[in-house]
Amino acid sequence: MKTAILQDLSIYWAMIHVYFLFVMLFRSKYTARRTILLAAAGMGILMVLNGIGLAIFGFEAIGKIFLFTCSVPSFIFFYLLSVDKRFRFLLTFCLADTCSIWIMAVTNLLDHYLGGGQYVLMFISRLIAFPLIEYCVYRFLRKPYLELQDTVEKGWGVFAGMTMLYYVLLVVVVNYPTNIVSRPEDVFVCVLVLVLMVFNYGTIFTALYRQLLLYRKQQSERVLQEQKNSLEAQLENQQRIRRIKHDMKGYTATLSGLLAAGRTDEAAEYLKSVEAMMDTYIGQFCANPYINAVCSYYSQKFQELGVKMSYDIRVGEEKLPYMELCQILSNGLENACDALRELSKEDREASLQMKYNKDYLLMRIKNRCREDLHVEKGTIPGSEKGGIDHGFGLTTVKEASYRLGGDMLCYTDQGQFVLDVMVRVRNYIN
Repeated sequence: MKTAILQDLSIYWAMIHVYFLFVMLFRSKYTARRTILLAAAGMGILMVLNGIGLAIFGFEAIGKIFLFTCSVPSFIFFYLLSVDKRFRFLLTFCLADTCSIWIMAVTNLLDHYLGGGQYVLMFISRLIAFPLIEYCVYRFLRKPYLELQDTVEKGWGVFAGMTMLYYVLLVVVVNYPTNIVSRPEDVFVCVLVLVLMVFNYGTIFTALYRQLLLYRKQQSERVLQEQKNSLEAQLENQQRIRRIKHDMKGYTATLSGLLAAGRTDEAAEYLKSVEAMMDTYIGQFCANPYINAVCSYYSQKFQELGVKMSYDIRVGEEKLPYMELCQILSNGLENACDALRELSKEDREASLQMKYNKDYLLMRIKNRCREDLHVEKGTIPGSEKGGIDHGFGLTTVKEASYRLGGDMLCYTDQGQFVLDVMVRVRNYIN
């Protein structure tokens, strides 16, 4: 009787830690505190009901229907809490459950063959194994896995399918038609499945990690390209300024001659022409030199594409977080260029607006887009490198806006792709 209690306690211990494993890996649409409270309440009710079932029907009977008494209800419950749907959620859920079933199967076999079936070894080994795997998950897996969920949009289906099949396979091998310790003829097959699962997850994590490394490499290349574009734009502006300085001697000589002859009206008209020419040379979109440099660079690209581009930039000489702002502008305008390149020249239109609203700087980049492109608010479209479209750079925009305490929103509206960015700049402009 006492040993049976150890078995029941070890099952409860496992159920609690399945919850911990999953919560570390999934992304909830609620705050951390609310998620913990809701999950604790939901899993608590589920554990009580399964505990009553264990007390009434016993471990053998509950083990056969555990998939339906615990796994399916918890899947539905956490699906409602999760911000991720479909394959990303399925992979995360099956990953946590399969790891837990794997530990339970291994400790069950160890207890039966090495512990005499007294459940003491089972209890002690589970007591150690679950916190140990949680530490490893938190220490090595959690951060890159969450980063992958946030950045990689495609490729989850195959991995989710593999994990789900192993989950079902483990449940069947361990519990059907009876518990594995009651079927010595199937133990070798069960051990092979358990060992194969380790290699299976090793393959999955290796592939996912390579995707993460590829994404980071693309991000790094994108940032370097932005810096290169910004430096080239600043260098070009400096060259234009030197050219203007050289030409100023001729301008001043002409003005001096007109004024000496008393022809003030002609001198004023000539001065306006010189001012307009300077603006053309410098590309004076605003007083901020960094924003001006980015806009000058992309203004030339838009001209080469024949884009009808309009600017409304209400930014002065005040100090701003130019690194992040240039990153946001470069990625937003680059995406606009990529999308407009696919359209016919008569349809190439875009606009850039920047203005303050209290403590925030608001930016909006709009451009015409393909008719078949549809983006809902709150989503980020995937990058199409075969035919480049909006996608990859928007993740960079989102990250940069978050670093500045702001947010990003993109969507399509009546044939226009709209990128809205809000960043907090109170500490800079006050």
